[in-house]
Amino acid sequence: MRSGAMWRSSLCLRDGWRRLLNRPSGGPTASVGKGANIPFPFRAYAPPAERKRFYQNVTITQGEGGFEINLDHRKLKTPQAKLFTVPSEALAIAVATEWDSQQDTIKFYTMHLTTLCNTSLDNPTQRNKDQLIRAAVKFLDTDTIWYGVEIGSSTSIMGPSIPARTREVLVSHLASYNMWALQGIEFVVTQLKSVMLTLGLMDLRLTVEQAVLLSRLEEEYQIQKWGHVEWAHDYELRELRARTAAGTLFVHLCSESTTVKHKLLQE
Repeated sequence: MRSGAMWRSSLCLRDGWRRLLNRPSGGPTASVGKGANIPFPFRAYAPPAERKRFYQNVTITQGEGGFEINLDHRKLKTPQAKLFTVPSEALAIAVATEWDSQQDTIKFYTMHLTTLCNTSLDNPTQRNKDQLIRAAVKFLDTDTIWYGVEIGSSTSIMGPSIPARTREVLVSHLASYNMWALQGIEFVVTQLKSVMLTLGLMDLRLTVEQAVLLSRLEEEYQIQKWGHVEWAHDYELRELRARTAAGTLFVHLCSESTTVKHKLLQE
């Protein structure tokens, strides 16, 4: 267990989260029929950015493959029509909260946890564990944040060379995560353009705000020098924080080895 506390923050997203754990009676719920598949924001897809909300209640059921999300009595599916199942109840609650928090219009581009689950389930680019690790480690060469690592100086725009031992240690560390968690790590690394900041988040040494600020040092310097454009810079900052927070939460929920203790939810 990497963090027993991270997933609990997902329980406080809305006052109405208690109904997410209602188990529909009468056995398994019916699957969404042909032609009624629900579109998702997804790397390999181009769904509409928004859609009118078509469901009233969001519930969670436990199936053989994990925890499932139900919109009314229809089971959620991935863009490749796979049953939407997640490995932990805590992650299911977080995803269900994401769907339940949508208002009259479903804004798919705000549903980062759902997107990450779809990526993990469908794996549209067919990447294995080694490829995910390499995708994350490649950012080492341009990482602007270092801690406790001896690196040489450089007068080149390419930056200093990274010791082979450093790469080996990081690859070994990343290999300790499961496939779902690695999807989230690679997502956060891509957002922050930094392996070091991402690992700082995973180890709870940094907050999301701190990691995002450190990842934007150059941009913040340019803003101070040339001026702040509120409609552009503020929006980018909020989006980066949202994606980074979602990715970090996703990793911890995918690494969580326990289920939710329901007696805590009855208080």
